[in-house]
Amino acid sequence: MKKNLKVNPPCDDSCPVRASLTLLGGKWTLMILFQINEGVMRYGELKRAVTGISEKMLIQELNMLVEHKLVTKKVYPQIPPKVEYRLTELGMKTMPIVDQLAQFGLENLV
Repeated sequence: MKKNLKVNPPCDDSCPVRASLTLLGGKWTLMILFQINEGVMRYGELKRAVTGISEKMLIQELNMLVEHKLVTKKVYPQIPPKVEYRLTELGMKTMPIVDQLAQFGLENLV
């Protein structure tokens, strides 16, 4: 008897894995989402929490996450500026992915 093998479509422009990696595949993206999680974080808190990231890269990643509607950015009109980041509903949908990666890391790598 022949087994029914699942045939995956090619990873072209319509590939769902490619689309997900476009949003989540940055070196720092998942770590930033992991830190924000269900809370609200300010820029300085994120800078301290994601060790090794440069200010330029953190700003770029946060702007990309806001642009792709994974994170909201709230700027308070005061000096010094106060900026808060929070996951959107779409961003919250990434949490099971992040949690699975964290669990894999705990079980196999740390």
